[in-house]
Amino acid sequence: MTSAVIVLVCMGLLLGLVIGVVAHLFGAEPDAKLEAVEELLPGANCGGCGYAGCAAFAKALVKEETTPEACPSNSAEAVAGLCELLGMVAGERNPKVAVVCCGGDNEVATQAAHYNGVNDCKDAMQIAGGAKGCAYGCLGLGTCVHACPFGAIEITDQGLARVIPERCTGCGMCVRSCPRNLIKLVPADAEIHILCNSPEKGGAKRKVCKVSCIGCRKCFKEAEKGQITMNGFLAEVNYENSPPASLAEVCPTKCLVAASGAVAGGDDDDACEVANG
Repeated sequence: MTSAVIVLVCMGLLLGLVIGVVAHLFGAEPDAKLEAVEELLPGANCGGCGYAGCAAFAKALVKEETTPEACPSNSAEAVAGLCELLGMVAGERNPKVAVVCCGGDNEVATQAAHYNGVNDCKDAMQIAGGAKGCAYGCLGLGTCVHACPFGAIEITDQGLARVIPERCTGCGMCVRSCPRNLIKLVPADAEIHILCNSPEKGGAKRKVCKVSCIGCRKCFKEAEKGQITMNGFLAEVNYENSPPASLAEVCPTKCLVAASGAVAGGDDDDACEVANG
């Protein structure tokens, strides 16, 4: 047995030596420019640039197949450094941040059942669609939190995912991770958001969430033309012509929220012109 082990060890050392010699003689020389480019990238491998990771993006930059600003996670200083290194001119950057389109935390949204399983939204979805009464709302189990490489999402004490704008780079990892597709990338300078994702009729939504969009159309009527659109019973912000934060004041259920901070929830049924079609 001992001799067999010694033979195997010797064979391993010999093969390692052969591989090392071959790699030294025939291996590709390090690309100094490529290495310098990789050092200026964030290394998050988020895929927000459209490439498999930072290494693939670096190769595309060196080959002039893309430009530095295509990486949403890089700082302006790093983009400038890449441009200087590669002799490129960066295009216009349109920074984006993620928004969780749900305001239904545990205080205002009903629970259809108690979930006792793996702490992951995708797993919870496999069991009757999750425990939340609203089939379109945030499950609050943190799948997006684990997906974010920048620590830009947290779960509040009331079980709702919330984006920290100062940390968000707009890479889109959280968007792709959410099983309910309620996270969107929006312009970083947008002043207002609709924190509801349900297309159901107003009455049905009101039964499961106090801060849902009931389709009353008040924001649609008060906003300038084209700023708010109606998708059935769900109002949507036109981020190419975003309305001001002050429009949030007209929303009776407070699902229309200023980007600078959440507006306190309301429960005034008399003020709600519920749209049931």
